[in-house]
Amino acid sequence: MKVSRVDKIMEIYNTSKMKKTEKAKKTEGKDTVALSNQGKDYQKALKAVSKVPDIREEKVEEIKQRIQSGNYDISAEELAEKIVDSIFDMKI
Repeated sequence: MKVSRVDKIMEIYNTSKMKKTEKAKKTEGKDTVALSNQGKDYQKALKAVSKVPDIREEKVEEIKQRIQSGNYDISAEELAEKIVDSIFDMKI
């Protein structure tokens, strides 16, 4: 079998070669972060809560004084109710 027109066959192979791509242009700029309004509100609330002390000293001092003076009376029902409430308020 005689193959003629080899130049046409070679042309097909030459066109299928991958062309070089241009280098990606470098972008100049800085990364930015945008918070939603809800995120901003949450951040403000978190700051406000973090400023509040965990223990209310004035309340503790008042109870201490009442215990020392013998005027601190609490019913068993009230105590049980507070215990049950605190169990339901716990986060798991």
